[in-house]
Amino acid sequence: MEVRRDILWRVYLSFLGIAALSCFVLGRAFYIQRVQGNYWRSMGDSMHQRFIPVDAERGTIYSEDGQMLSTSLPQFNIYIDFKADGLREKNGKIFKENIDAFSRSLADFFGDKSADQYKSELLAAYKNKERYYAFKKKLSFAQYKAFRNFPLVKLGRNKSGVITEVKPFRKNPFMMMAKRTIGLYRENAQNIGLERTYDSLLKGKKGKRLVRFITGGVAVPVDGYEIEPENGKDIITTMDVNIQDIAETSLMNMMNKSEARYGTCIVMETKTGKVKAMANLGRRPDGTYDEDYNYAMLTTEPGSTFKLATLLSVLSEGKITTDDKVEIGSTGKAFVGVRDVNDAERAPKPILSVKECFAHSSNIGMSKIGFKTFASQPEKFKEYLHRFRLDTVTGIDLVGEDKPHMANLGKGASLKDLVTMCFGYAVEVSPLQTLMLYNAVANDGKMMKPYLVNSVQSNGKVLKQNQPVVLSDDFCSPSVIRSAKECMEDVVKEGTGRPAFKGMPFQVAGKTGTAHVADGKLKYGDGVYQASFVGYFPANDPQYTCIVVIRTKPHSPLHYGGQLAAPVFREVATRLYAMYVDKKNSSLYAAVKDSSAYFYAGNAGNIMNVFKQLNIRYTDSSMQHTWADVYAKNYEPIVKPNEVKQQTMPDVKGMGLKDALFLLENMGLKVVPNGKGKVMAQSLSEGSAVKRGLTVYLQLS
Repeated sequence: MEVRRDILWRVYLSFLGIAALSCFVLGRAFYIQRVQGNYWRSMGDSMHQRFIPVDAERGTIYSEDGQMLSTSLPQFNIYIDFKADGLREKNGKIFKENIDAFSRSLADFFGDKSADQYKSELLAAYKNKERYYAFKKKLSFAQYKAFRNFPLVKLGRNKSGVITEVKPFRKNPFMMMAKRTIGLYRENAQNIGLERTYDSLLKGKKGKRLVRFITGGVAVPVDGYEIEPENGKDIITTMDVNIQDIAETSLMNMMNKSEARYGTCIVMETKTGKVKAMANLGRRPDGTYDEDYNYAMLTTEPGSTFKLATLLSVLSEGKITTDDKVEIGSTGKAFVGVRDVNDAERAPKPILSVKECFAHSSNIGMSKIGFKTFASQPEKFKEYLHRFRLDTVTGIDLVGEDKPHMANLGKGASLKDLVTMCFGYAVEVSPLQTLMLYNAVANDGKMMKPYLVNSVQSNGKVLKQNQPVVLSDDFCSPSVIRSAKECMEDVVKEGTGRPAFKGMPFQVAGKTGTAHVADGKLKYGDGVYQASFVGYFPANDPQYTCIVVIRTKPHSPLHYGGQLAAPVFREVATRLYAMYVDKKNSSLYAAVKDSSAYFYAGNAGNIMNVFKQLNIRYTDSSMQHTWADVYAKNYEPIVKPNEVKQQTMPDVKGMGLKDALFLLENMGLKVVPNGKGKVMAQSLSEGSAVKRGLTVYLQLS
């Protein structure tokens, strides 16, 4: 009995011991996990290292004349390791000696906190022995350059504990200009424009960096263990900043005036296919405009600008000439083959030639000649559209180009669709496709592929050079091309484009277009129009081809192509002619054989003072005017008045830049000069109405 009791006592005692030990283990586990968990996890993090990828510096996108369109700028993130040996040695002597001066420098430079606040935060972080204290983020290079000279920081990393992390960010120096074409790189987001198309070249090759993980999983770089990244390549585009600015400004002015929904303006170099400008503007809910979509590559029913394809097809068949007569009638309505067709405006007479049908944009006339030529073989019309490349994308070096759509014209095709297509409906093409066709006619039948990139470079070395690409050089006969050019010239001289181009100092050729819009929720009866003008200039020697397309608000009083798009084209053409085309024609500036011939302009008093100082005889016809011109007549200088009126563009040709700037800037105009010497051309013609803030481009030579 005594033995049994002794055994039970020992069992009970062992059980209680085991139970107490179990409680202790469980309690300790709970304490470690819940109370000390963060500490031990951070200790575990600090025990391992690994390589992480290092992004390469993204390449820069340049304009053709070397201006940055999109570039990467460095941003600096500043961290402080408060356990750095230099900060801790001798009981923190260096830190304590510099903390006050460092805090004052921060407060004076950044101005976001007082010196006492900075000091308090730094002392707290020092006390807590922060290893990777996030101090300042997204400093610019200028800010970082100043920061490096602050007390404590200038002692170096080991003594200051300052760790610098460089993070590049993408910036478009010209802000909204050509934003949809150039694009804007955004990390972990869908990019657009050239930034997307050439992403593989721009982004370069990533490097590697060894990091050690400390408290909170923060990665601290380990010095001396880094594989340098390979920087991205630079892209040199075909774009011209001045031309882009002109296109965008001209389009914006008309968009604001008409409160249009969206618009696009593309300028192409006729001989090469280089896209010099691509402006896209969409209306925001607040009434302002932004580059929100690339409308240049959006397919829509083009309306009357498509009539060039009809004209080229009909003339190529050889059954009809531009002098043949077409009965239009006097009511603006007619039944053509299988359907009723209406003209937007009454024809000037009941019978028009084919050339006049095109010039006056007669739907009836163009559908009649199309039906007469292709009614028995509508698939033949489709073959011509294929030859003109209107059934495929242009192939421009931008991702996201819409594919064209058109009604079926194969066997069993509806003749109604044939008639409708002849005046630009039942077919959807983009403004860029339309521009490519018109450019081919301007280029004497040589169709050029539009492109945006001249070359790919690395550190100034050309890795790839793009050349103009001829897509077709015989899609139409020379005689058909000549006839089409004459028809487009008549549009401006006698047809729907005449009001917009009256008084042009050089000849323009092109075509207006006005289309009822029906896409998405919009129906033809909703009163939304697409106004277009596409053409080239100067007509006798085309240098640039341009298209302007504007979609109107519902029931807009201004909705015809000649009212909305043509004035934008005129403004673009006039400025480009003054800046680039007129400049190329040296015959315009060829001196008269009389070796004494000259022409100067400027302040009348200064001019006559020069003659007096040089003892040169002259004839004064300035009649006390402030500004004057000087020219030679019978070897004698003649000073004649140059009258300047308020809110009217003066003639500054012949002036030096100093006089031209003084005169124009006093009128409130912004002046953009190019070149050296005297003013030889001005973007706004003499006598044009001007207002404050308007930009004037001056070409000096």
